[in-house]
Amino acid sequence: MKQNNNSNMKFAVVLTLVVVGIVVAVVMFSDKQNSSPMDIKQIDVTGQPSIGEKDAPVTVVEFGDFKCPSCKAWGEMIYPKLVDDYIETGKVKFSYVNVLFHGEESTLGSIAAESVYERNPDAYWEFHQALFDAQPVENHDAQWITPERILEIASGFPEIDQTLLKEDMEQQATMESVKIDEDLVRDAGVSMTPTIVINGKVMEDPFNYEAIKTEIEQKMQDEN
Repeated sequence: MKQNNNSNMKFAVVLTLVVVGIVVAVVMFSDKQNSSPMDIKQIDVTGQPSIGEKDAPVTVVEFGDFKCPSCKAWGEMIYPKLVDDYIETGKVKFSYVNVLFHGEESTLGSIAAESVYERNPDAYWEFHQALFDAQPVENHDAQWITPERILEIASGFPEIDQTLLKEDMEQQATMESVKIDEDLVRDAGVSMTPTIVINGKVMEDPFNYEAIKTEIEQKMQDEN
């Protein structure tokens, strides 16, 4: 009987440890699920290309890459709705941060865009859109962001001095601004493009406009 009691006690202890282990695992999993890994600190968009009211209650930041097909699609499908619903109504300020996931072409496009932004800020957003529009329909990995192509795009904007733009690209004159963007990308933990951040909240699906609207409305309530 003594042996059986010992066996029963050992079994009870083991069973208790197993149950406790399961409970701990469930709690840890629950905490992980309930945590907010998609929440980051508010992004400092000082000096970034921005559109909308400077003091708008909500700031939407796009981390994008001129060579990224999904960024082009986002600009065509989601951005116009954002402009109509929130930017033009003064509720949202929109800022853009360059991402260099495609290497030299991304860097060149960013240098050129920053040059236009610094020299001709009023032309920036149209030039920005023109760069995305220039993406090839097929074979996105082929090299297409070149100095020659950028100057060709810039020729559609009389206010852009092509000689200065060419010099800025050759001398990488705006690399300091591009490096600031690289720091923002790293600090925000951006791993895909486009990444959309609303007052420090990273949207899980950048193409879910209803979720974007809901988040904007919630952030506006939080600010009131």
